[in-house]
Amino acid sequence: QVQLVESGGGLVQPGGSLRLSCAASGSIFSINRMGWYRQAPGKQREWVARIFWSGSTNYADSVKGRFTVSRDNAKNTGYLQMNSLKPEEPAVYYCVANAVANRTVPWKDYWGQGTQVTVSS
Repeated sequence: QVQLVESGGGLVQPGGSLRLSCAASGSIFSINRMGWYRQAPGKQREWVARIFWSGSTNYADSVKGRFTVSRDNAKNTGYLQMNSLKPEEPAVYYCVANAVANRTVPWKDYWGQGTQVTVSS
């Protein structure tokens, strides 16, 4: 089984920055990609960004140029650097890793517990 633990959320002023981390642990044979989503109160979960473990990245238009996703393969950890945060961006941010525990089981998505990001002056 694979577990994801997120950290780095908190309170930041508009225009400020935060760096979220998502550490994968447990029976990990390989990780294919890690994605980030966010969900604001009363809204649907929204895709933010993803990184393939090969290094390629994709971003939602709303965060391009402000957010950067990265990973540390050796630590099985992904990061989401968020700059120039906007007042409309408070949400619970979730990471999801597409990973496999061994060669005999299928790839599966594993979700973190979420971390709260609050943007307020």
